[in-house]
Amino acid sequence: MLPDWARALGPTPFAAVIRTIPDDFVVIEQIGIEFSDDGEHDWLWIEKTGANTHWVAERLAKHARVSPRDVGFAGLKDRHAVTRQWFSVRRPSANGTEWDTFESDGVRIVEQRLHRRKLRRGAHRGNAFRIALRGDEITAHPADVAERLAEVESRGVPNYFGEQRFGRDGSNIDLGRAVLNGRRVTRNKRSIAISAVRSLLFNDILDARVHDGTWDKILPGEVASLDGSGSVFAVDEVTDEIEQRCAGFDIHPSGTLWGRNAPLGTGTIAELETDVVSKHGALATGLIAAKVDAASRPLRVRVQDLKWEVEDDALWLHFRLSKGAYATSVLREIVSC
Repeated sequence: MLPDWARALGPTPFAAVIRTIPDDFVVIEQIGIEFSDDGEHDWLWIEKTGANTHWVAERLAKHARVSPRDVGFAGLKDRHAVTRQWFSVRRPSANGTEWDTFESDGVRIVEQRLHRRKLRRGAHRGNAFRIALRGDEITAHPADVAERLAEVESRGVPNYFGEQRFGRDGSNIDLGRAVLNGRRVTRNKRSIAISAVRSLLFNDILDARVHDGTWDKILPGEVASLDGSGSVFAVDEVTDEIEQRCAGFDIHPSGTLWGRNAPLGTGTIAELETDVVSKHGALATGLIAAKVDAASRPLRVRVQDLKWEVEDDALWLHFRLSKGAYATSVLREIVSC
């Protein structure tokens, strides 16, 4: 079982059901690219239902008769949802691939373009979501729900990794322990396993900051993250300007994705992170032994363009998140699902 990490707004008084049908959870990738309309890569705007991103990539590679390494995508999208995202597939010859004959359950090619470059991981700006929350508790108290949503919009939410990162019942964490103890697995499974372990440590660091009331504040010794860019810089002194930039979502506090040369902060930040990670001593040591480099991740994510409405006995939420953020981390601040 995964820990019940602390909620910034405290325990929610509302319960709801999500994903009763795939159409209740819609994800649309935001990428913003100017196509060259020539080159050796087919870019495919794909709608998928009930299918994970890796599985779709494998089907595309098989149809095009190319290696799975020749298929690119910007990010992993939820399986239990209707999602739209771009894939790139290297053209096996000048004639390209006949995509009109492609068939796969739950997968539909909406648009096709040509481009000179392969789509790389992390190339998207973020994702837009349309999510239904179903249940009498959530629809019977619209004023109370609106108050909580307004706070989510004004403060943002803790940038926890979502439960899907860890697999069913935390199975990816168990796999991570095995990999760090020497089990040999495929490259893809190793990546999933290592990511799950790092995400567990990060979520515990963030949980400590939520309990401390500093998850949305820049502290001395912090490594601050520029909103939407991934760039970071050290903050030795918290000035009025730093506080104003943090309040305006221009910068965010960040936590360590554990690995070599961690922690990234100094002073009390380093002490806090070291104390949290020490309880995962074997995992932290294993990540360093596996030569995984430390990185940073914002502790807070801004919930952009948040709108809501009650329709068909459900509360419908519309919002955007930057890449790497999880919609389920937004939902857990509003309802217990």
